Amino acid sequence: MELTVTSLIVPLGIVLFALWRWLRAPSNRKYYKNVSGPPTLPLIGNALYFSSTSEILDRMMKCIKDYGGIFKMEIGPIQKTIVVADYKIVECMLSSTKELTKSEGYAFAIPWLGTGLLTGDGPKWKKHRRMLTPAFHFKILEQFIDVFESCGNTLLKKLEQEVGKDSFDVYPFITLCALDVICETTMGISINAQDDVTSEYVHSVKEMCRIIMERALSPIQMFDLPYFFTKNYRIQRKALRILHEKSNSVIKHKREELEKKPKEVIEEEAFTIKKKKAFIDLILEATVDGRPLTQEEIRQEVDTFMFAGHDTTASAMSFAIYCLANHPDVQKIAFEEQQAIFEGNRTPTYADLQNMKYLEKVIKESLRLYPSVPIYGRKAIEDIQCGDLIVPKGDTVLIFSYGVHRDPKYFVDPEKFDPNRFDNIDGKFPYSYIPFSAGPRNCIGQKFAMLEMKSVISKILRTFELQPAVPQHTLKLVSETVLKSLNGIKIRLKLRS
Repeated sequence: MELTVTSLIVPLGIVLFALWRWLRAPSNRKYYKNVSGPPTLPLIGNALYFSSTSEILDRMMKCIKDYGGIFKMEIGPIQKTIVVADYKIVECMLSSTKELTKSEGYAFAIPWLGTGLLTGDGPKWKKHRRMLTPAFHFKILEQFIDVFESCGNTLLKKLEQEVGKDSFDVYPFITLCALDVICETTMGISINAQDDVTSEYVHSVKEMCRIIMERALSPIQMFDLPYFFTKNYRIQRKALRILHEKSNSVIKHKREELEKKPKEVIEEEAFTIKKKKAFIDLILEATVDGRPLTQEEIRQEVDTFMFAGHDTTASAMSFAIYCLANHPDVQKIAFEEQQAIFEGNRTPTYADLQNMKYLEKVIKESLRLYPSVPIYGRKAIEDIQCGDLIVPKGDTVLIFSYGVHRDPKYFVDPEKFDPNRFDNIDGKFPYSYIPFSAGPRNCIGQKFAMLEMKSVISKILRTFELQPAVPQHTLKLVSETVLKSLNGIKIRLKLRS
């Protein structure tokens, strides 16, 4: 009897809560008289139309076709959300220095990341951004090439086992390699994700990435109260315990090492950059307003690097490999560039990676068609006017980078994979290409990501000939925390002689 009563009370409470939020939400119809969008239903808005991560990209593209580069949508009993793929509005939004903060969707990552660089705002974000920027100086990034190499060598051994198969999914291999890279470069430890696929830490990272996106698209789970009654909440609690314990353990160990080191040695290492350091070492030595960061602040930034630095890069590398496999003419040029750079089997230098100009164009074009983050969310903290559009305080704007990248006004034949198009981009429309976002809140780690991608893809290209899967594989794109393919990213491999 008690179970029956509870099973009735909880859903009823959730419905009443949703109704309360819907009735409380201020009307903003006057602002959007000239903005169209798909029809809504009471309480749930467009939740049924945009409920599937596997359909959201196609449906957003359809809305652009039906309603233009700006349309409105609503998920649950909340205020209107404006989706933007119009260049002028995108430029206005992303170049703003004061009117926007991250949207509510990013709040679902706060239990994991706190208010680190990705989710934080205001003065704290500015101070931490300024503090962390030197960590991405080329002299620091140069030290990570050995990490890219060692993790890449493990990847090659795993891929060799797939040679000769008609088809295999390359994404799981790439994402574990990227996780190994980000753990070693961020925390200075090896978790051996490629060799230990059952790792609790690896599993917890994947679960949190999944939960964050599911909450963003659920009219029920987006609110904390009903979310506390879900299975995802129980999974999240366990995952966070594992993730935070690992980060805190590493921070504690690194802090103890630092405290034992003489001050003059620390100063010498900071000046000469002789000793290879993980990002955590640099964060431990940094100060904000003359004080070192607290344990919690360091943990938040470390976890932010872990979240933002592995899944996005894995997605980008996997799609680039898929594009190379399915465009042999492009692959031939990319391989010839590798042959020209390398004589014999040696570790690439920083200069080698910088000289991979054509491979960089391949990666850029792949990111244009398959941006790792296809949708960026921003929230207005005051009324914003961009041309004729006024976004009222509190409303959310979704920057639809996937749609921006397919605008024929800026990319001729936008569905075609053509790395050479980047020879002709003159920089007049910088906000037409935003795989790393743009403006003040662009991706701080984009140079790191490009170096890692070049290093890993270069090793794969020099070892294997990439071929299309048999039968021909067609991607089924899905927008989770990053862009993925629901049916995998399948190719074939042949060892080069």
